[in-house]
Amino acid sequence: MATILVVDDEHGIRALLSEILSDEGHQVELAENAAQARAFRERQRPDLVLLDIWMPDVDGITLLKEWGATAQLTMPVIMMSGHGTIDTAVEATKYGALAFLEKPVTLQKLLRAVEQGLARPSTRPAPVVREVELAVEVAALPGGATMPDLAPLLGPQPEQSFGLDRPLREARDAFEKAYFEYHLAKENGSMTRVAEKTGLERTHLYRKLKQLGVDFSRTRRTAGN
Repeated sequence: MATILVVDDEHGIRALLSEILSDEGHQVELAENAAQARAFRERQRPDLVLLDIWMPDVDGITLLKEWGATAQLTMPVIMMSGHGTIDTAVEATKYGALAFLEKPVTLQKLLRAVEQGLARPSTRPAPVVREVELAVEVAALPGGATMPDLAPLLGPQPEQSFGLDRPLREARDAFEKAYFEYHLAKENGSMTRVAEKTGLERTHLYRKLKQLGVDFSRTRRTAGN
C-alpha cells in the first residue's frame, strides 16, 4: 500500500511499529538514527514518516527542520515522543509535522494518524495540528472478553447450530471459534483489525485462536490470494 519510514533509536519501538504496519499491508523501512533516515530520504521519498523526537545523535525536530530547509519535506511526518510537552508538539507542527503521538504509541491512535497522514497531500507542508494526540493503551480485557458481551457485534448471520445439548464449555468454544473465523474473514485476515474490532490485545488474540483451533495462518494466506 504505502512506504512508511520509522525512525526511532529504540529497537522495541521499531519492531512493534513494523509488525503493526506490515500487518496492515504497508512496506516498512527502519532507521535507528537521523543519519540512517537522511540516507534513506536521499534515495527515495517515503509516503509517510514516523519520527522520534529524542534520539542520541540528532533529534527529530532538527531533522525535520533540515528536511524543510532542503525541500525534502514533501511527505507527511508524524512525530513521536515519550517525554513530549505541549510546547514540543507546537514546535514540531510549526516546522511541518502533521501530528504528534505520545509514547507508548497505541493501535487506534497509530492507525488513525497513519490513515490521516496518507490521505493528506504530500507536496506542501502540513497545517499546524491544534490538538495534541495522546496515547491510550490498547489493554487486554481482564480475564478475556466474554462472548455475551461481544455477541452484539456480529450482526445478522447465517443460522448456525452450536449443539445446545452439549456441555456449556463446548458450546461456548464452538461459538467463539465461529465468531473469530467470521471476523478474520471479514477483515481479510488482518490480525490488527480483528484485535481492534474485538477489543483484544494482539498477543491474547493469537493465544485465543490457537486455543480454539482456528487456523488463522490459512485465513491470512487465503486473504492474500
